[in-house]
Amino acid sequence: MARRRARGSDGVRIIGGEWRGRRIHISEHSSVRPTPDRVRETLFNWLASILPGLRCLDLFAGTGVLGLEALSRGAEKAWFVEHDPVLVRVLEEQVTSLAANARVVQGNALEVLGNPPSKPFDVVFVDPPYVMDLAEVLRKLPAWVTHENLIYVERPTQRGGNPLADVVVLVPGAKVIKQGRAARVTYGLLRLEK
Repeated sequence: MARRRARGSDGVRIIGGEWRGRRIHISEHSSVRPTPDRVRETLFNWLASILPGLRCLDLFAGTGVLGLEALSRGAEKAWFVEHDPVLVRVLEEQVTSLAANARVVQGNALEVLGNPPSKPFDVVFVDPPYVMDLAEVLRKLPAWVTHENLIYVERPTQRGGNPLADVVVLVPGAKVIKQGRAARVTYGLLRLEK
């Protein structure tokens, strides 16, 4: 009987910037679904001209690939918020091995959002579990972001619907700036007008 390869054996790779090609380990005990390379490539093409020097927040960080990709491409600093202690440990190891200007925060993202930072973030990556209410998360973000904020979101594609348009209707001041689709994922950049 052939053995299945361990899920964490290959990991996910950083696709651009200083750490291009570096692999990020995914624990075989994890159910995270990292943002696909093609989607990340589009996202970081959208952000390319503004990303250097920005502060990023990676909520529901999982592997941390979005925040690490941002740092690799010139972001000034990133915070990673993750509740799973196994993923937190792996994130801390990644941050240390890359000597990244980053902070890993272990905790429930919704609870963490209840205590705004002293300095807001410019870009926020929000990719919660698909069963979670994205509107609830977005309504807690205004105290965490600058006026020129960009919020990346990712949701499952809905047949005959637009999950991003559906969510911004529920969040005062939210608007879709850019969006795309890849396979079963709808993703985009939102702005929260303050």
